[in-house]
Amino acid sequence: MDRRPIGVFDSGLGGLTAVRQLRRMLPGEDIVYFGDTGRVPYGPRGRDTILQYARQDIRFLLSQGVKCIVAACGTVSSTYPAEEAAALPVPYTGVVGTAARCAAEATKSGRVGVIGTAATVRSGSYEKALRALRPDIAITAKACPLFVPLVENGFIEPGDPVAALVVERYLAEVRASGVDTLILGCTHYPLLRPAIADFMGAGVTLIDVGQMTAVAAAGMLGERGLLNDGARAGTARYYVSDTPEDFAALETMFLGEYAGGPVERIAIETY
Repeated sequence: MDRRPIGVFDSGLGGLTAVRQLRRMLPGEDIVYFGDTGRVPYGPRGRDTILQYARQDIRFLLSQGVKCIVAACGTVSSTYPAEEAAALPVPYTGVVGTAARCAAEATKSGRVGVIGTAATVRSGSYEKALRALRPDIAITAKACPLFVPLVENGFIEPGDPVAALVVERYLAEVRASGVDTLILGCTHYPLLRPAIADFMGAGVTLIDVGQMTAVAAAGMLGERGLLNDGARAGTARYYVSDTPEDFAALETMFLGEYAGGPVERIAIETY
């Protein structure tokens, strides 16, 4: 049993989709979340900048006494070196491996689509993970750089014409390739699920990396004996690098029934 909080971070607020799932799956756990809202998105950045930001985010969470680090960010998960993650003083998990396993199991045709930020697609991380599981798999990958700002600005309602137009522009090639499974390779993307599902059609299984990240974190904690005893309801504390007012305006959209909790701005560049 370990009463220390779970540490979760993302480039913005998309990682809250993983927090929502964690709070549902592990109601007795405390969570500390950092959203780098002042520097979102990470996807268009170069590798060195992404690594600098990820290291600062991780150092902040470690300063909060967390028992594990959850990188609820496809860009970081695709860029942060495995050897560096293994050297951290607490366990670490990202979004790529679990989502790839789920997609490999779900596909019947062997045709899988991957959408993510420019950095995620450029890294080829999902392709490597998928081909390690199924060497014969056919992968269509597409960078969707406007999806994160769409979500962060609230263009997510079913039938929203702006979201529908951008989804069609990005995913036409993916749909035409005949995939039957699509990895939503960024924790922001599940908020666009209605528009994506409508365009891709009922025959395409969508893999929610927010949910898969929570599953991976819960499994990791259970295997290592780090789960809390669940004797009381868990709490959540939130930190951002830009104004907390922006968080307050969007938290219900991301967290649903788990919205609420203290939000504080920090100077992440000092970590």
